[in-house]
Amino acid sequence: MKNTAYFFITIIAIVIILIYGQNLLIPFILALLLWFLIRKIRHVIDRLEFIREKVPSWIKNLLVSGIIIVLMSLISKVILNNINQIAQNYPSYEKNVESIILQLNEELNMNLIEYLKTNATEFDFGQVLKEIFNSLSDLLGNALLIVIYALFIFLEEANFDNKLQKALGSKEKYTDVTSILKQIEQSISNYIGMKSLVSLFTGIASYIALASIGIDSPMFWSFLIFILNFIPAVGSMIATLFPAIFCLLQFGAFKESLIVLGVVGAIQLLVGNLIEPKLMGKTLNISPLVAIFALSFWGVLWGVTGMLISVPVTVIIVIICSHFEKTRSIAIMLSDKVKN
Repeated sequence: MKNTAYFFITIIAIVIILIYGQNLLIPFILALLLWFLIRKIRHVIDRLEFIREKVPSWIKNLLVSGIIIVLMSLISKVILNNINQIAQNYPSYEKNVESIILQLNEELNMNLIEYLKTNATEFDFGQVLKEIFNSLSDLLGNALLIVIYALFIFLEEANFDNKLQKALGSKEKYTDVTSILKQIEQSISNYIGMKSLVSLFTGIASYIALASIGIDSPMFWSFLIFILNFIPAVGSMIATLFPAIFCLLQFGAFKESLIVLGVVGAIQLLVGNLIEPKLMGKTLNISPLVAIFALSFWGVLWGVTGMLISVPVTVIIVIICSHFEKTRSIAIMLSDKVKN
């Protein structure tokens, strides 16, 4: 009974810390994920014998970090300019709402259209866009802090192994902890690396399609698709619907919107059902039900950012739980398949 009480008190304390400490924790966790990505890229370029043997690790870290910082800076400027452009043009898009309602009224001739016309203010697409803009702006605004955190993590990496060995004392404990850390790094690095590659391909293909159709600010929508693809289950669906709805508002006609829905949806289906499974394989071992629950839980706590990091955080929890006798049953319940 006492242990159960301690368990619930601990859970409540953790949730409170996560809620009130999110401004500090979110940039640090994103920096940690960036560190995993940089290490993954470093391992890939280490396959070249000359680089592996002749180039020191700190130079490789610096080179990869510099490239990522430059890319993040360029992307931030382009995306913020696109956001400002959409915000300035939004009043002209609102004028097309009446045209859309009239078209529906003529086609369907249903009282439902009158109801929607009366209650159209209940769904404010502009407010939804504003929430997305705010989330992306916060993410881009924290980019410098995230990079700084990541750089200090790399500085700490040089002495971390010695510190850990001395802190644990026992060689057996040191071996167990390093085993956990290596498994976490391998799982998260593979997931982030492969997911980034798949999402980048989806974003580029979507940009080509959206630019060809003539939608405003295609770079913003392709970046949004790239980001939302990191959200499991619902991310790809939302990434398809938003540019299609916006296209409807921009053109005031269904033709272009249906084209966007069909083309971007086809890209998502192709990548999600053919390319991603072959590249990702069984990178993660999380129950689909647990993934959805984690998505909801972290989404409630930290919004869009929480949904983006829900999978890596859940993977870390499963790996840690699997290495301790008292929590192994939790890891089994959270896993997709139980390993013998």
